[in-house]
Amino acid sequence: PGLYDNEKKYVIPFVVSASFMFACGAAFCYYVVIPLGFTFLVNFGGQLFTALPSIGEYVGFFTKLLIGFGISFELPVITFFLAKIGLVDDKMLKDYFRYAVVVIFIFAAIVTPPDVISQILIALPLIGLYGISIIVAKKAGKSDEDEQDSDTNSDADDE
Repeated sequence: PGLYDNEKKYVIPFVVSASFMFACGAAFCYYVVIPLGFTFLVNFGGQLFTALPSIGEYVGFFTKLLIGFGISFELPVITFFLAKIGLVDDKMLKDYFRYAVVVIFIFAAIVTPPDVISQILIALPLIGLYGISIIVAKKAGKSDEDEQDSDTNSDADDE
């Protein structure tokens, strides 16, 4: 009830797409990252030592990665709204791609255990999502231009 009509048309698609992307991120984490990352961590020491994580450590590791991946997969949804309000566009995202890759790897290094495999397993999907975000921003920007063109044409028709 507190939204304008032009805002209401985005609520359902936002809820559906945000939920879908979170589920995709959680599923990717559950089926790809957790098995590979945990296997690597357990086998990391080889013959020198044996890793015996407690159930609490495993659940903490599992939960942090699952929620982190779910949230990080929201990048295209967030980019859509930032593009709609004019804060970003596809050209800007392309121009800052190199910086984004560095920031993504720094972020991945902070949120992962201290091994390169987990860092790469987080960074590569995020870089892919950044690429998807460029496409989303381009489409969101085009639809804004189309709406402005139709508004301009309808204003011209009124006169």
